Amino acid sequence: MSYGVQLSALAIEDLITLHQWLSLEADRPTADGYLARIEERVASLAEFPHRGSPRDDLIQGLRTLTFERRLQIAYTVHGAVVTVQRIISAPRDLTPALEIT
Repeated sequence: MSYGVQLSALAIEDLITLHQWLSLEADRPTADGYLARIEERVASLAEFPHRGSPRDDLIQGLRTLTFERRLQIAYTVHGAVVTVQRIISAPRDLTPALEIT
């Protein structure tokens, strides 16, 4: 079974912010390549959505997947849809980042 994968508005903002920062700190091709690898990892959730670590301690049904030991991809699975909630720095505390109103 293949799942649909979507990004929340906050996850999209996270990617835009990351790309802007990396473009300034490195260069545009590096930022583009890094985001392409993140997008591949996110897209892979369509085939294996339950591989991430359960984080029910934060939000019921939340899972996290580490990307290149630098980022956490926080997502939920409801039915046949995977929703990426946030994409943030791995050492960052997820609790305030996941406060959804």
